[in-house]
Amino acid sequence: MLARENSRETAIPRLRKTANHASSLDQLGQHDSQTVTEEDDALRPDLHVRSSDSNYKNLFVDQSAPLLKYPSPRPSTNTQSTLTQSAHFDDETRRTSRKHRVRRSVIHWAPLNIGLERRLQTFIVLCHTLTIAIFLTFFFFSCAIPLFWPLLLPYLIYISLFSSAATSGTLGGRSNRLRSLRIWSLYASYFPARLHRSEVLLPTRKYIFGYHPHGIISHGAFAAFATEALGFSSLFPGITNTLLTLDSNFRIPFYREYALAMGLASVSRDSCENILSKGGTDGEGMGRAITIVVGGARESLDALPHTLRLVLKRRKGFIKLAIRTGADLVPVLAFGENDLYDQVRSDRHPIIHKFQMLIKHTMGFTIPLFHARGVFNYDVGLMPYRRPLNIVVGRPIQVIQQQNRDQIDDEYIEELHSKYIEELKRLWERNKEVYAKDRISEVEIVA
Repeated sequence: MLARENSRETAIPRLRKTANHASSLDQLGQHDSQTVTEEDDALRPDLHVRSSDSNYKNLFVDQSAPLLKYPSPRPSTNTQSTLTQSAHFDDETRRTSRKHRVRRSVIHWAPLNIGLERRLQTFIVLCHTLTIAIFLTFFFFSCAIPLFWPLLLPYLIYISLFSSAATSGTLGGRSNRLRSLRIWSLYASYFPARLHRSEVLLPTRKYIFGYHPHGIISHGAFAAFATEALGFSSLFPGITNTLLTLDSNFRIPFYREYALAMGLASVSRDSCENILSKGGTDGEGMGRAITIVVGGARESLDALPHTLRLVLKRRKGFIKLAIRTGADLVPVLAFGENDLYDQVRSDRHPIIHKFQMLIKHTMGFTIPLFHARGVFNYDVGLMPYRRPLNIVVGRPIQVIQQQNRDQIDDEYIEELHSKYIEELKRLWERNKEVYAKDRISEVEIVA
């Protein structure tokens, strides 16, 4: 009995010692496990967040390799909450980014059951967009046939050196039959485009229409003032309007004849003065009008959807022209012209903008980096979007003629320029709630 009790007393301290030793080892193991976990989290902080996704497990953990097993402590309640919130946030981020990737990558194709009329509208707009390329293709094809060389060589010499049809003001090549073809109604219905009149214009005066904004290709100006698709002659009877374009366009073979037949003319000073001082009902330009896209190529670089940024502060040449010829000024505001295309923003890509301005200064035109929809899809291509175009013609600003250029008063120029801008702003304020509901900014007049 005494021996058995002694052995029991000896064994109890040994067990206690062994238990204490095991407890210390367990604490050491927990400390080492926590250290390894913290180091691993420091090296790969997103592992604990992405671990809920088996794809990310395959990325960050080699499951075929043997794993080192450390006894890990139970995380606290705060830690579990943080991990849960972080994992939930990461799942939402992945789902959102996946939606954006799908949205950007999917191309919406046009259905096959679209009616014939809409197909014809698309075809006519496509042909108009590629008009210069089409005529140049015919020209080079003709050059490949030696039989046409005796005709093409004199033709090229004539249009390059001797032709003045685009600047003479006689409008001899104008074809009212071509301007009134039904295809132009299909062209206008593509957007659709409409022409609105603020006031009746007297046929006993002459006018300078200032078209704003330029947009990318000025589809609205062509539909309203180069064709009869929108009924210009019905809205303004007795007035012969001529849309002006770059003089270099009348040096392009074959396209030149097409432009003259559509009633286009050069935007040079001689051309403007000849149109407004020759012909008409009195032989001095009465009942004639010209349409100038005042902002020009510079304004096309600011043609962003749902905005209206007009290059106008320093544009006073058309004011001086009106004073010399005695033509009244008529502001025209095209709602929706800037919405027809998307383009690379110049303020986000200054190098591209500088290159575009260099082309403008050297060649007289610029190249906006634009895109819109395609022929068979709605997301990629150079076709304009099907968005409404509303061309609003403002009230005329009467001008007193002063033929002597040296005696034109600068104050009178500033006065007419201010009235012109005020009428443009009036058109904007009166019609923006109807035709510019999706605008993201107000009208802005810049230099």
